[in-house]
Amino acid sequence: QVQLVESGGGLVQPGGSLRLSCATSGSMFSFATMGWYRQAPGKQRDLVAAITSFGRTNYADSVKGRFAISRDNAKNTVYLQMNSLKPEDTAVYYCNVKIIGGDYWGQGTQVTVSS
Repeated sequence: QVQLVESGGGLVQPGGSLRLSCATSGSMFSFATMGWYRQAPGKQRDLVAAITSFGRTNYADSVKGRFAISRDNAKNTVYLQMNSLKPEDTAVYYCNVKIIGGDYWGQGTQVTVSS
């Protein structure tokens, strides 16, 4: 059974930082693209950042220069370092893995940026 478990969310003030982690269990994802999506209340789930098996990254325009995605294939873990957080970053953040046969998702972790 494939499991993705996110951690690291929480409440921070504007300008603060958080690091999200997504640990996987079950099958290895060495050849898969891994990423982070987020969904705010009443909004569509959108891509935040993604990283391929060989390290190419892609970021939403709204987070470029502030967020950084990385992965540790030995640990089957993907990270999202979030700096200079803004209130509009508030959302549930979901870990995603794309493999042959479909997408896998974590349970989500809440990030709230507020004064």
